[in-house]
Amino acid sequence: MARELRITAVRVTPIAFRDGPLLNAAGIHEPWALRAIVELESSDGRVGIAETYGDAPMLRALEQAAPLATGLSPFDLNRMEARVHASIRPAPGAVEFELAPGSHSAKNAAKVASAFEVAMLDLQGQLLGAPVVALLGGPVRDRVPYSAYLFFKHAEHIERPYAPDAWGEAHTPAQIVAQARRMIELYGFRSIKLKGGVFEPAHEVECMRALHAAFPGLPLRLDPNANWSLAASIAAAPALDEVLEYYEDPTPGLAGMAELAKHTKLPLATNMVITTLDEFRRGAESGAVKVLLSDHHYWGGLRVTQTLARMCALWDLGMSMHSNSHLGTSLIAMTHVAASIPNLTYACDTHYPWQEEEVIEGGRIRFEDGAVRVPDGPGLGVTLDRAKLAELHAQYLACGLRQRDDLAQMKKYDPTFTGRTPRF
Repeated sequence: MARELRITAVRVTPIAFRDGPLLNAAGIHEPWALRAIVELESSDGRVGIAETYGDAPMLRALEQAAPLATGLSPFDLNRMEARVHASIRPAPGAVEFELAPGSHSAKNAAKVASAFEVAMLDLQGQLLGAPVVALLGGPVRDRVPYSAYLFFKHAEHIERPYAPDAWGEAHTPAQIVAQARRMIELYGFRSIKLKGGVFEPAHEVECMRALHAAFPGLPLRLDPNANWSLAASIAAAPALDEVLEYYEDPTPGLAGMAELAKHTKLPLATNMVITTLDEFRRGAESGAVKVLLSDHHYWGGLRVTQTLARMCALWDLGMSMHSNSHLGTSLIAMTHVAASIPNLTYACDTHYPWQEEEVIEGGRIRFEDGAVRVPDGPGLGVTLDRAKLAELHAQYLACGLRQRDDLAQMKKYDPTFTGRTPRF
């Protein structure tokens, strides 16, 4: 009976939600984050959902791909992927950033396939009365740990489109420690990551030392997003060797990371130099990278993430998960697949504490001691709040943004900012 069901409609709703003035190597976050909610409706009236990127090029790709899912059974994942990869091509017009592989139009087919796969797995789970994690082989943990994700930030956006958030400014080591303390008090995180590549390396090293002193024993990570030269990365290594859990993408390119590996005791981690299977092969063979941060949104889905995990196990690489600004549907999808991976060796990244709004029923997802409990309801275990979805869609229509551009936003603060990398 379930095999006879077909996907009869594909709906894509672009949304915008408030995003703080978070600094990074490319510039600064714009006041509104753009995402898209994808709904696949089956012939019996059920709806599977997913969350993905919401910039204009992605919306065009999803619109083009909608007919490719229509008529399929929710179980026809292989056929869906084949159709998408045969039809969806890179398209001009995207604002692409090296620090955000999900912005790359070359990944359009993988991004579309991932969104459709999550929604189809949600439908499968609803039909079978099973959670998505069960469809992925079953849970190996009932809670998935996440890391506190710290940012250098301004107190409020330059245009002041809404009231400033409660986090305040974070430029100095003391302010970064205060940010970490508040985030841990609110969510119970048991590891800490700082998004670097913003200030001089010596300043960011001092911030890591301050965190180490304030939270002894807590694993620490620093991610300069390849904004440090090889020389700067090597110079910072001795101090960071004493405080970090791993050293994430400090310098550009696989060759740079391979040279840096000779000068640090730390495992090097990446979500930048390994973002395709070919890059995985070259990275694994080089021995330069020891930790991979996967991301189902641009790698191609939850099942591909499991494949990456098996490859990491084969090559003796650690595994974590990358994050971008997102809401609960993405967080829950990450949680289901992370719960199915035995060798998830590091807590996952998440921007979720920086977001205040939500589109799922019941409101914001709860963290328990820094972890998210795996839902045991059918499918993803979450459903859309239609009123909130309409509200965030209205914000999308009104905000005026159609592509994320951290560089252009930063030029409003500093007209001389070029965004060149590495900057230090």
